[in-house]
Formats: sequence, C-alpha cells, structure tokens
Amino acid sequence: REAGYATAHYGKWHMGGGRDVGDAPLPAAYGFDDSFVSFEGLGPRVIFSRAGLNSQSARLGRGPIRFAPKHKLTAMYVDKCLSFLKENKEKPVYLHLWLNDVHDAHDPAPGTAGNHVEVTDNPLEQRFFAVLVEMDRQIGRLVEAVGKAGLKERTMIVMTGDNGPTAWKRQYYDKGIDPPGDTGGYRGRKWSLYEGGIRQPLIVRWPRTEGGVPAGRIDEETVLSALDFFPTLTSLAGVKAPAVEFDGIDARDAFLGKRLERKKPIFWEYGRDGSYLKPGLEKDRSPNLALRDGKWKCLVNADGTDLQLYDFSQAQDEENNVAPEHPEVAQEMARRLLEWRKGLPELPAEDGGTGSP
Repeated sequence: REAGYATAHYGKWHMGGGRDVGDAPLPAAYGFDDSFVSFEGLGPRVIFSRAGLNSQSARLGRGPIRFAPKHKLTAMYVDKCLSFLKENKEKPVYLHLWLNDVHDAHDPAPGTAGNHVEVTDNPLEQRFFAVLVEMDRQIGRLVEAVGKAGLKERTMIVMTGDNGPTAWKRQYYDKGIDPPGDTGGYRGRKWSLYEGGIRQPLIVRWPRTEGGVPAGRIDEETVLSALDFFPTLTSLAGVKAPAVEFDGIDARDAFLGKRLERKKPIFWEYGRDGSYLKPGLEKDRSPNLALRDGKWKCLVNADGTDLQLYDFSQAQDEENNVAPEHPEVAQEMARRLLEWRKGLPELPAEDGGTGSP
C-alpha cells in the first residue's frame, strides 16, 4: 500500500473469530484497503450459517454481516473484485481472492450435482465436481474481465491451494466411500505432512510480450513454499520490502520460468496435540514435524519418535523410509527440526479462540 497499490482481500480469512485466534485485528490492520471475508473472519463479511466454523463470525460483531447460501459466495467475491478493479483503474492493484468452494461441506447450486452423473456414481463426488466447475467459472469471469480492461499484460495472476484433499473418517471412510479429490499418487491428504497433504499445484500467468511468464512451461523440480510469496511478489513489483528477515525466499526466477535451486530449507509443523484432526486412513497420518532440504525430506514427532527420511531424488511417494541407511543425515535433520520447534510460540492463544478480551 505504501508503494501506491490499492489493496483488497475477498474470501476466506481464517483469522478473527476463529478457534485459536480470538478477536484478531481486521484485514485493514494487515494492509488491505477493502475486505469482504467469510467464516472465521471479521469486518464486512458473508456467512452461510450461524453454526460450526461460522458461529463466532456470526456473533462477534465488528462489521456488517450478510447471509447467503455457500454456493453463491464465490460469485459475490468475484463481483467485489470486478468493482474494486473498476474503482481503481488508475492505480496498480494487489488483490487477494481466497475461495472456499472445494472446502467441505460441498454445497452446489440446486440441480447442478446431477450434471456429473456420467463422471461418477458417487453422489458426494458429484457435489464436489459441481462446486469445482462453478469455482472455475467464476475464476474465468475475473480473468476475462482483466483481459477486457486491457490489463492482461500488466497483471500477474497466481493460483494455488492451501492443503491436500479432504480426509474425514466419519464422513467418508466409515461409510465405505472414498473422499473426493486426488493427490496425484502422493501419500497423505489434508491434515498430513506427507506430500499429499502439503504439495499443491502453483499456476502463474503473466503473458507479457517481454519479461513475463513463458506460456505452457511446467516445472516439476523447483521447491517453493507459500512463505516465498511475499518476498517474490514485492521483488517482481519493484516494491521495497520491509527490512526484516523473511522465512521465505525471493523466487522470482522460478515465477519467470527460469531454473531456481533452493538453498533455504522449509519447515512444517502440524498436529501439536490430540485435538488436531487426522486423516481417516492410518497410512496417511504423518509425524507432526517435517523438513525439506534439497533432495532430503525428514519427518519426526516433537518427542523425537517415528523418525522418517526420504530421498526425493529416488522416489517421492514416501513409501521407503531410508533413515536406517542414512542415520547421520536423519539424526542431523531431526536435530534441526526439534531445535526449530523450540522456537515456535506455545498454543493455544491466551483466550483460547473464544473472542474474549
């Protein structure tokens, strides 16, 4: 914003009114001129229920609340995007659009699930495909509007996901139903630190005549993290970043289709105690700490148990634990992981996510 950009966030926020965040600052405190969020978010927002993850957003106040069926939310967010672009056509724009369509429960528009009976006889998958198609349509509206406004070559669009596909035990596996979504053969799903839980597609579109992203290029080797977005996007925009040490790296070369050999490792933690959700199948449940450094990936629990090491130059399915063959590598990576873990804040937050002062 200090660099002259108009900034907005529309869609899922997941901070404020949440389970372990409490009455968090509004999006404006994070640098957004405008916002319109959904469950577990405050400020101007739209929610589809007063129960479950919507409950605290429904009762905490701090901004106007609208109610709408879940299948209508993405169209509302895209409408906000189009209005924001029109209102700020003389300024550069930084825009978040965080969609929630494929987060279960899947709630398609009435009658649309039946459009996919030829693809699958699983009614839950039919609902999943219906919301996926609608999400795709709404993204298309935004991309088309960018082109019609003459902004195609001046606009970088970055699209990715936040985690692997759903893995509820009681909702799917206990009923003898495979959950919707595909990991591409990788082990693990949501709530797991195996690749199926954390590896996501990343699509970058910037069709400049010179200096943009090469069309059709596929990179299956560069290792990136969401932590890289801030230093990368500020670099590409020519914006001076704050004088702090980022956990991520400037990955502009990878975004522009060039080779990037990552030097900085990536750390993960998920599942600090028994209250955390786990994948429905035992084989998809990982240790709760992970480290990726070059070809090696190490996983271990915070108490030092269940040490696993995988050589991704040989296989990435995480089926062959090579810790016994490379004990020095495994032990050193585990030591780094446990040391890193010591530096993390304790959870839950002081108010336990109740929204209390």
